[in-house]
Amino acid sequence: MLVLVFLIGLSACFYVFYKVKGVRSKQSLEKEICSAKSSMALGSLVLFYGLNQMILFHSVLTLVIGGIFIVIGAGSAWAGYKAYRHYYPLHAKEAERDHA
Repeated sequence: MLVLVFLIGLSACFYVFYKVKGVRSKQSLEKEICSAKSSMALGSLVLFYGLNQMILFHSVLTLVIGGIFIVIGAGSAWAGYKAYRHYYPLHAKEAERDHA
């Protein structure tokens, strides 16, 4: 599945981008937001990889391991999304206060 390979590559690029952006950031809330976004990207990478393995190979072991990857990837993406929803309003208030 070429679409899944493209999504895996895109997720890997976003993961590296947000990790580097988070390391280079000076503000702690911006670091947390970048960490949450990189967690979502890594979760989607693992999820798409598990889905790709389940589609390509049809052995029982591959289906079990692919299912585990999908569950772990979805959990990581969900935790990153929850962290992003938590930190984004705080970052917006801080940015508004700094510009006012």
